[in-house]
Amino acid sequence: MVNQGLPTSVEFVPRVALFADTFFEANGVGTLSRQLAEFARAREFPLLVVRGGKQTCLSLNGSLETLELKRSVAAFPVDKTLYFDPLLMRHKQMVIDQIRRFKPDLIHITGPGDIGFLGVRVAHELGLPSVASWHTNLHEYLSRRLYRLLNLMPRTLRDSATRSVEQHTLQALMRFYKSARFTLAPNQSMVDLLQQRNGRPSHLMLHGVDLERYKPAPCALPDGGREFCIGYVGRLTTEKNVQALVDTEQKMMAAGEKNYRFLIVGEGGQESWLRSHLQRAELTGVLHGDALAAAYQRMDVLVFPSQTDTFGLVLLEAMASGVPVVLTAETGKRVRVEDGISGLLSSDFAGSTLRLMHEPALREAMGKAAHAFACTQGWDMVFTHLYQTYEEGLRVEMQKSSAV
Repeated sequence: MVNQGLPTSVEFVPRVALFADTFFEANGVGTLSRQLAEFARAREFPLLVVRGGKQTCLSLNGSLETLELKRSVAAFPVDKTLYFDPLLMRHKQMVIDQIRRFKPDLIHITGPGDIGFLGVRVAHELGLPSVASWHTNLHEYLSRRLYRLLNLMPRTLRDSATRSVEQHTLQALMRFYKSARFTLAPNQSMVDLLQQRNGRPSHLMLHGVDLERYKPAPCALPDGGREFCIGYVGRLTTEKNVQALVDTEQKMMAAGEKNYRFLIVGEGGQESWLRSHLQRAELTGVLHGDALAAAYQRMDVLVFPSQTDTFGLVLLEAMASGVPVVLTAETGKRVRVEDGISGLLSSDFAGSTLRLMHEPALREAMGKAAHAFACTQGWDMVFTHLYQTYEEGLRVEMQKSSAV
């Protein structure tokens, strides 16, 4: 199991200031940031969360402090619910004053957003060690969106333009992450790339799941007569490859299948296109909390066609709910899905879905294996490991300072 050999307690508890570009938004980074804040509060670990919000204010909840920064009218959307404020640096002095008062040992930056850039500036001006965590392959997201926008361009020029944009974006991202003393990433390939490109120490940052909320349905529904439920959870955008859901349905219909329904949770620019191209689908919009947990429990399989995700927290949520997953081999490797055991790794989403549809015993066995794996990935284990990584990173920093 992934937690074998990992420590179960934290010996040194650093004071951490978390600069979170996304917190309440429905995405993996927001989920992780919220869970980290709750972990720290429950264990009385000193944590200051700096994030965007509707007003500028400081709030206290035990050992957890939250500094909310109001974005200006100049803020623009980079995704449907995610904003970037080019004027956010106006809060810098006030943030510096709060950071000095809090006296963190470490600043943790979640990414290259407006809050992230502010965190880099504050850490630099105060001479504080910083760690930057990689959560999203923005260079791949941008190239896929651009590829779709350039659909009228000749293919060779289109390919060349998007490759160039992807390479330059990756270079810019690496410059941002080089500003941190050390980095974190959710899969080993990204850990290796960050370390090779930036020459900074890089560590694995595990991802987890709320095992109290996401669990199998209390009673299995009988297969007879009911529609087979094919689930998807995530943003409905080009880079998530949601077009593959339509291709999956077309192949299932060509195979003569009619007793199925898609259950699609999320929102994004491809929502209208999906509504017009899927014949048998329920699109719920974004769901949270118990409503999202109930949606997972309705699913017989989760199809996750994205090829750009660094991890995909929704996969762990589905697996914790006892739902087998269908995804590409590349994504499956990142999440440690075992092919034929806890899911099916294939780019033939329709074929894999049909197999699970017609082999209920296999589906049940995979659901149980998926749940068993997810039970080793609770947030407590993840953040215990994270705090030990903080400790290791700070220890290396102290060794460097003493050697100077």
